[in-house]
Amino acid sequence: MSDALNVLPNERRKRFDGPGEPSSVGYVYPRKIRLADEKNPLPLECGKEIRPVDVEYEVYGELNENKDNAILILHALSGDAHAAGWYHDAEKLGRPWLAKRPGWWDNMIGPGKAFDTKKYCVICSNILGGCYGTTGPSSIDPATGRPYGLRFPVVTVGDWVRLQERLISSLGIQRLVSVAGGSLGGQQALEWALAYPDRVDSAIIIASTAWLSDQGLAFNAVARKAITSDPCFLDGDYYESAGPEQGLAVARMLGHITYLSEISMQRKFGRRFCNGNGPGFQLEADFEVEGYLRHQAKSFVERFDANSYLYITKAADYFDASAWGGGDLDKACQRIKSRILLVSFSSDWLYLPEHMKKLALALGRNRKHVSYANIQSTYGHDAFLLEVDKLTLLVRNFLEGGGQTGE
Repeated sequence: MSDALNVLPNERRKRFDGPGEPSSVGYVYPRKIRLADEKNPLPLECGKEIRPVDVEYEVYGELNENKDNAILILHALSGDAHAAGWYHDAEKLGRPWLAKRPGWWDNMIGPGKAFDTKKYCVICSNILGGCYGTTGPSSIDPATGRPYGLRFPVVTVGDWVRLQERLISSLGIQRLVSVAGGSLGGQQALEWALAYPDRVDSAIIIASTAWLSDQGLAFNAVARKAITSDPCFLDGDYYESAGPEQGLAVARMLGHITYLSEISMQRKFGRRFCNGNGPGFQLEADFEVEGYLRHQAKSFVERFDANSYLYITKAADYFDASAWGGGDLDKACQRIKSRILLVSFSSDWLYLPEHMKKLALALGRNRKHVSYANIQSTYGHDAFLLEVDKLTLLVRNFLEGGGQTGE
């Protein structure tokens, strides 16, 4: 559920390729398609239907004549369809924060990178309920002519994947080379392998698990409470006002704490004071870590919808891969036909390595083709965005048909 674009700026930005460099996909543009309408609504797990549904997506690389070289990338909580490349005019697209930064997984997608666009056609779409081009709570409800707000139906990871399947089918793709994602994106990849076992050759599941832990549920509950307790929340109908900025800011601050690790925070902040001289004996931000969290919160509030945060975290809570086996993960894994790569990180305390190992063992007991690696990292949950070199080796080897299980 992470977004580490600014977590460790030095480590990330030195890896970014400019739009004119050979290893960059260059300038890209978002595409939009309507995948549900009056004649073909999208049924949801909550028992409701939704129409119309527009989906924003991006494509990197070329789809071959047989349409059998496609990889679907799945984003995390605050991500979007802009996974790689650069926007030529982010201001005109209404996303000024992307004027000087590439897509969120740019260091993994491009010519010669882990997801090599010289070989593969890489696709990424924004999830249902999001706020970056795909229908969500901020979209206009045709029944009222006003933004949905909390009238938007509750959605699940399964709903997201069924909508993604419509996208892939609309592009004429019958079978995917792979589905891949980290964090909440990894859970979507797992859902793909379970829901459409004949449509995917492989699934790459990174920094994720078969379900969110009780601790993860608790963090999400507190984050949602921070938003809904804001006096400006107005029961979700805040689109003509400032909105619950303070509540969303607190939710984001809480989230960022879970994305890091004790070691990464110590290395980055080290109990240093903002003024460098010592305590200011004030209730404002005194330590550098406080200033950092406030900065991250401020930038997030400027680009994300609070209602979308509520819906996406609720979908994360509901996800349980064992449901495909009636609550038994081993039985659920019997459905899977694709090769699976599982990657966890030693310092991740949001999606624990022990929980990923349980998924690996369940797949192994079913004699599935599973490769598991637990990468030693100090970056915490955000390692799936930061440990680029190690991930690149694993992903490239796996896609080429290799890979070994181990820690």
